[in-house]
Amino acid sequence: MVNQSKAYLYALGTVLIWSTVASAFKLSLRTLLPAHLLLYANLVSVLLLGVILLCRRELGLAIPKNRREWLHSAGLGLLNPFLYYLVLFKAFALLPAQEAQPLNYTWAIALSLLAVPLLKQRLCLREIVAILISYSGVLVISTRGDVLGLHFSNLTGVLLALGSTIIWAFYWILNTRDSRPPLASLFMNFLCALPMVFLYCMVFTEMRVPDLEGVLGAAYIGCFEMGISFFLWLQALKYTASTARISSLIFISPFISLILIHLLVGEEILPSTFYGLILIVIGLVLQQAARLSTTGS
Repeated sequence: MVNQSKAYLYALGTVLIWSTVASAFKLSLRTLLPAHLLLYANLVSVLLLGVILLCRRELGLAIPKNRREWLHSAGLGLLNPFLYYLVLFKAFALLPAQEAQPLNYTWAIALSLLAVPLLKQRLCLREIVAILISYSGVLVISTRGDVLGLHFSNLTGVLLALGSTIIWAFYWILNTRDSRPPLASLFMNFLCALPMVFLYCMVFTEMRVPDLEGVLGAAYIGCFEMGISFFLWLQALKYTASTARISSLIFISPFISLILIHLLVGEEILPSTFYGLILIVIGLVLQQAARLSTTGS
């Protein structure tokens, strides 16, 4: 049933949550290693998603029915949350939150680029211009305005942040082939990833008891970033008459996020971050407009 008011409320709730996660990442990583943050957040998200599915009487829909479906869930879980968040958290550990967060928003651009070889889609001229504008914003942020000198603030961190967008885009494309309800599919992906993350932590890190700040941060990320935000966004899509109407609200999030990063993390927002973010958002808006005009939506 279409209820645009409800759709806007759910979408705004999602946007507000997304606006907080960059600060949550950075604060949590002050006391936790990226792999440990992923482990605890993943565990919380599995428990939360399981409870939501149980309350909706959809838990049975999540369980794979054969070996092929188990392998599919494990493969998607390897991409997200395991690889995606591990790479993203490492990027946040190396970069200021004000730099890592805008770079992560270029995942939609990465999705368009991957769709060319994987889905045999073509890029129109306006999409190519949009991509160039967005990545010029990436260059401004990652060089802190020294575009001509090409002096990157932290090249490894920048590459990790951009690499996470490729992983997410690849996951998004493969996930479209999953016939299960989105929430059920996400639950199984996160459940299958949990032993992978635990094994990684046991082999490559030294396990230790986390402090309260780290536990609370991981719980917040697992509950809101990896759980509730996805549920709210699905509800928004359920009630909206047009996906484009609520998708445009996403562009508010990075600017709210910068304010929270300044207030909560204590980072002084650089002019290069703000100008670079504007370029990224302009590119994303142009890309969305080009896509809508192509599909006739």
